[in-house]
Formats: sequence, structure tokens, C-alpha cells
Amino acid sequence: MPMCGRYAATKDTATLMLEFDAVDGTEGKAPQADYNVAPTKDIVTVVERFPRDADGTVLEDEPAVRSLRVMRWGLVPFWAKDPSVGNRMINTRAETASEKPSFRNALARRRCLIPADGWFEWKAVDRGVGRRVAKEPYFITTQDGSSLALAGLWETWRDPKADPEAPPLITCSVITTQAVGRLADIHERMPLALPRQRWADWLDPARTDVTDLLAPPEPGWVDELELRPVSTVVNNVRNNGPELIEPVRPEATDLDDAALFDLPPDPQ
Repeated sequence: MPMCGRYAATKDTATLMLEFDAVDGTEGKAPQADYNVAPTKDIVTVVERFPRDADGTVLEDEPAVRSLRVMRWGLVPFWAKDPSVGNRMINTRAETASEKPSFRNALARRRCLIPADGWFEWKAVDRGVGRRVAKEPYFITTQDGSSLALAGLWETWRDPKADPEAPPLITCSVITTQAVGRLADIHERMPLALPRQRWADWLDPARTDVTDLLAPPEPGWVDELELRPVSTVVNNVRNNGPELIEPVRPEATDLDDAALFDLPPDPQ
């Protein structure tokens, strides 16, 4: 299970517009409430871009516009020959994002926020089953019900074989960082969740250096989160509903064969 590989997003566009002070640019394509968002799905993101005139020229003297946009989860670099590469680029490591060709241009010019009710993570538990390990799922969420804003990157990809007038594929990736505080007891990595006071700097289209925003949050930030044990029904991407985020006692989790995973490789 890659990190971050699943999250929940159940708020409608009207609620997200208020929470992120954004206009609706989803063109009616925003997905419905999803308690088990998985890679390759369409998701709602928040971007901030300078407006363009009728000829498509960027008007950098005008105020930037913050909007909700729909993108596919799994970043496809503009130079990719095949969009399937996005299946392997759902995460971007904060430590190397500025160095890797797949991410560095997007880090400088195409950043987004990904609203989430919370994300799922699996804690490896030794249950004496040889080299394989059981994994207990947790839902990490805010205590007050506010959205988490996961730092992300986005790209535009056009199929060289398609009609030049066809709409491009817009994709994104979740930035991950070293886990801090109690989260490190569950998994060594975590999505880079940005506090509200950093949203404007992260989204600012005029800013190309965001190195200072890539640091892991302070360990005390985790104290404001709920690390909620949940049922292994979330393991199956076909399962979807509020029962996936309802709390269970860790010792009551049904760790049957559906809860067994091989340890994941390091994310991108």
C-alpha cells in the first residue's frame, strides 16, 4: 500500500468554496462524496492562477484567481509518452521533489491543495505469519471536522496522437514527507498537510521557490489530529460509505487474509 494511497473526501463544492475561499471551476464534474478515494480517480483540488485574456495571454498584472478544479490522481508529466505512467506517480517525496525531472517544474509552477476529510494509513503489526505482516488501518482526521489541505503538484498532458483541440488530461500527485509525532508510530511517511496560514504561499503562482514550505510539520501539530482505528473493509477499493471511517477498537479489527499486505516499496 503506497503512502499516501487512500483518503476520504465527502464535502460538496459549495462547502469547499467557502472553506478554501475559492470559486467553482469544476464545470459540474466534481465527483460525489467518496469515503475511499484511490489513485486514478478524479478528485477536487484547489489551484490559484493568473487570469488570461481572450487570446490566452497570462495577465500577471491582474489578481490571481483561486478555484476548485477536477484532476485525475496520478501525475503524468507533460513529456510522458503514455498516461499510464501516472499510476506510479501518485506520491511525490518532499525531500527530492526539486531534483527529479518528473516533479521539479511542477513544484516551481504548478502547485495545488487537495482537500481531504482525512487519509488512511496502515500500521504493520507482527502477528506471527512469517515474512508477511498484518496491517491495521487508521483514519487520520481533524478533531473539529475541518478539511485537511494536502500539498500537491499538477501537470497538463496532451496525447500527441489525439486531436490538438481535444481537452488535455490534468493530473496531480500528493506530496509526502517524514511522519512526525504519534503518526510515526503508524507509518514512517505522511502526506504534507499545510496549515491554513501557508495556503496562500503554496498556491501563489508568482512564487517559484517553496523550499521552506516542504519541511515536515511540527510534532505538536499531530496532537490536534485524531488517529482513528477503522475496519479493514477499507482495504477493498470497491467498498465505499461512511462505515469506512467509523472507529473500531484495534484489537477488534478483523485481520483476516484481506488485511494482509506485503510491505510496500518506497514511494516516489
